[in-house]
Amino acid sequence: MKFFRTLLICLLIVGFILYKQGNEQVVTSVHSMADSLRSYSESITKRPEVSNIIAKLQEGYQSLKGELKEIETQEQVEIPSLKTPEEQTFSVHNIEIGDTKAEVEKQAGKAKRASYNEYGVKWYAYHENYQNFFMAAYDDQGKVAGLYTNQDLVSSKNGIKLNESKESVVQKLGEPVKGIRKGFVMYQVQASGEYNIYEMDHCYVTVFFDKHKNDTVTALQIISTGLEQEKKEFFAPGSEELEEGFEYQLFDLTNAARVKHGLPVLSWDDHVKVTARGHSTDMAQKSYFSHESLDGLSPFDRMDRDHIAYRAAGENIASGQVSSIFAHEGLMNSMGHRKNILSPNYNSLGVGVAFDSESRPFYTENFIGK
Repeated sequence: MKFFRTLLICLLIVGFILYKQGNEQVVTSVHSMADSLRSYSESITKRPEVSNIIAKLQEGYQSLKGELKEIETQEQVEIPSLKTPEEQTFSVHNIEIGDTKAEVEKQAGKAKRASYNEYGVKWYAYHENYQNFFMAAYDDQGKVAGLYTNQDLVSSKNGIKLNESKESVVQKLGEPVKGIRKGFVMYQVQASGEYNIYEMDHCYVTVFFDKHKNDTVTALQIISTGLEQEKKEFFAPGSEELEEGFEYQLFDLTNAARVKHGLPVLSWDDHVKVTARGHSTDMAQKSYFSHESLDGLSPFDRMDRDHIAYRAAGENIASGQVSSIFAHEGLMNSMGHRKNILSPNYNSLGVGVAFDSESRPFYTENFIGK
């Protein structure tokens, strides 16, 4: 009996700790002239009665065990043998700018998704359950005009690859460009330190760095000069198809990042997407940027209003980034947002994007643990 009394006391203490932790809120924010990011997360745990503390703890244990099992049993896909590029300085999945769509599909199979990007063409997402993830964009002749990856698929003539230090990149590539000219206008590149843009091989190459891994290379984007020049303004004109494109791209980018860090993928949730889109639209139309709406609703008030059931939930918001890729990489470099993206407590995601009257995008990511 003494053993069981001791066990019950321990369970009560653990239950109280879980209750206190479950009601903590984490709010972080990063501001700059060019973009803004905020995150907000909360775990919801109702106060348990003494009689069901054990059941609640067992339920949590079983959930955690299931998530760990999912990670362990996910079939690992072999990384392709990367070769030195033949024409360009960089390649992704042994694919270079100028290759044909047929050559890409021979390497990677059919795309899992195609969605519009800020250049007026589509990103085609290639992966095997988000392993070996990359995106390719094609010009009107069916040739590769854009590439992106945040996984270990980068090869280069000078040996630059993922996890390379920023110092080494600068040593090999020199100083990045300070601006991109479009017609008579020079658009200045923000000196945030989170990425460098280089002009080479008739392309703009953006090297993204991970501030939380000693400023090492975490992703690469290559856009042909021709495709870049087709975008006449800093922000692409807002449209329904671009909103949807950014939403699905952020979903794919999030899952690719999770797999890269050994986490299970999230499921897309249309119901949650409606809530996320609603908040982005509200911010865009009413010219504010906050987790709390002007009528005083928190992210969790909005989820409750929309009858979304959850045991844990979190929200990331961002505004002013030129694309889904820049928004995602910025979120990953802010610890609060990164924690939401890489949290094992979530299993679903809904993303909503809206544009204001000046085509400035507002992004909302709502994470759900059911």
